Amino acid sequence: MSHQAKNPVQSTVNTFAIVEALRELDGAGVSELAEHLNIPKSTVHNYLSTLEQEEYIVKEDSVYQVGIRFLELGAYARNRRQIFEIAKPEIDRLAEETGELANLLIEEHGRGTYLQRVRGENAVQVEAHVGTRVSLHSTALGKAILAFMPRERVEEIVDRHGLEQPTPKTVSSREELYDDLEEIRESRYALDDEERLKGLRCVAAPILSNDDRVLGAVSVSGPSNRIRGDRFREELPNKVLEAVNVIELNVTYS
Repeated sequence: MSHQAKNPVQSTVNTFAIVEALRELDGAGVSELAEHLNIPKSTVHNYLSTLEQEEYIVKEDSVYQVGIRFLELGAYARNRRQIFEIAKPEIDRLAEETGELANLLIEEHGRGTYLQRVRGENAVQVEAHVGTRVSLHSTALGKAILAFMPRERVEEIVDRHGLEQPTPKTVSSREELYDDLEEIRESRYALDDEERLKGLRCVAAPILSNDDRVLGAVSVSGPSNRIRGDRFREELPNKVLEAVNVIELNVTYS
């Protein structure tokens, strides 16, 4: 879990604030960024010019955009995670067998990040993509990870990020969250009943190391009109648990 730097370098903080703002605004000019971040236009221009020089952003007319060079860094960060290569065949198989969207999520800095998303034949299109970060408490994947973390770590994450509610069904209190996590530990799988996106359900299970450290989680998600009844409560949990069993064996003996 990362904490506040003792002596943060303000220029570095500003640089990443500008990059994040470009992502949030889907591109922006100098004036818009200056107003958005409450930084003088001349200062924003200097940062943008430097980022463009180093090829991390691009300029189209008067609008600056996040550059594709960040993809190189993201791909490197993903590929150095052993769990990505080991889990990939099982994520592919889950998507093919279920026809739905199969996912691999890991935790970093108290957030969940999608390392892999594979669309089956009938998968719906949702807004998240590889690299998207999500609140752990609002997804089956995230809850599966939280359930096998030490209680103190879970409390740190909740203290830092809170319990935002993207839908009315999202867990909204610590007591409710801890009750959910206890059930997940007993069953070894987690359910998301429209807790992150209205109309979307998800079934997930954690990937554990040989010494019971949680390495990530695997899930299958799809529209609630297809994922219901026994399919939601039995068929998909069994398929996800089967995939996790294979992944855990490969992690142990690779």
